[in-house]
Amino acid sequence: MVDSHIHTEFSSDSEMKLQHGIEHGTKLDIGMTITEHLDLKFPTGTDFTFDIDKYFKDYEKYKSSKLMLGIEIGMQLNCIEENREIINKYPFDYVIGSIHAADGEDIFNPKSYEGKSKSEFFEQYFSSMVDCVKKYDFIDSLGHIDYISRYATYKDNEINYLEFKEYIDEVLKALVHNGKVMEINTRRLKNVEAYKNLVQVYSAYKQIGGKYVTIGSDAHYAEDIGNNFTVASRICQVCDLKPVYFKNRKMEFI
Repeated sequence: MVDSHIHTEFSSDSEMKLQHGIEHGTKLDIGMTITEHLDLKFPTGTDFTFDIDKYFKDYEKYKSSKLMLGIEIGMQLNCIEENREIINKYPFDYVIGSIHAADGEDIFNPKSYEGKSKSEFFEQYFSSMVDCVKKYDFIDSLGHIDYISRYATYKDNEINYLEFKEYIDEVLKALVHNGKVMEINTRRLKNVEAYKNLVQVYSAYKQIGGKYVTIGSDAHYAEDIGNNFTVASRICQVCDLKPVYFKNRKMEFI
C-alpha cells in the first residue's frame, strides 16, 4: 500500500520530521507520498504556503520507489493560473486538489457557519468544489470530499449523499470527465456514520464511471501514517474501486 497524503514540517500545521515518518512507514511496510499544503490567497490571511525550492532541496535525496514528493493545493477560483504555474514548474510526483475554502469562507473557522443553515453552507461547499474540479485540470485527485464534515458546527455534519446528491454527482461527473481520481481520506473512517455516507459516495462514483482511488491518511504525526487503511481497503472492495498512487504524475497500480 501507499499512503498518498502526508504532511511534514513544511506544512504550517504540521511538525512531523520526515525521518520519523520514514521510520513509521518502514515499520508498516508501506510507501509514502509527502503532500505539503499550498493554499494561495487563503481568505483569513493564514499562511498555508511553503518554500518549494527548499522542499525539493531537502527531500530529493530521500526519494525512492517507496517515497514520493507531492503537494496538496487548495483550490479556489481566484488563483487557478498561479497554481497551474507552480505545478508546471516543479517535478511533483502527485498533486491533490482540495477545497479548504468555499466562496472565500474558511471551512475550518466556526464563524463561517454563523447565520447559515447546513443546507446553505454545504451547497456553497459543493458548488465551489464543482466549479474548481471543472477548471483545475492539472490536479491528479480530489482530496477529502468530506473535509467539511470535520469542522462544520451543525448537529449533523455528514455529507449525506441522498441529501446532496445533485451536487455530489456533479463533482463526480466532473472528475470522471476530466480523467481525475478520488481520494479515500482515512481520517474519519472509524466513525460509523462517516463510513456509511462515504460508501454511498464512492458507490455513486463507481456508477458514474470512476475506477480508481488514492488512499491517504492526511497524517500530521508519524504515528497516524497508514491509519484506517484496512477500512479504506474494504471500501475499495465494496465499491469495486482500484487503489492507485502516482509517481512522476503517472498512475501506478498497487
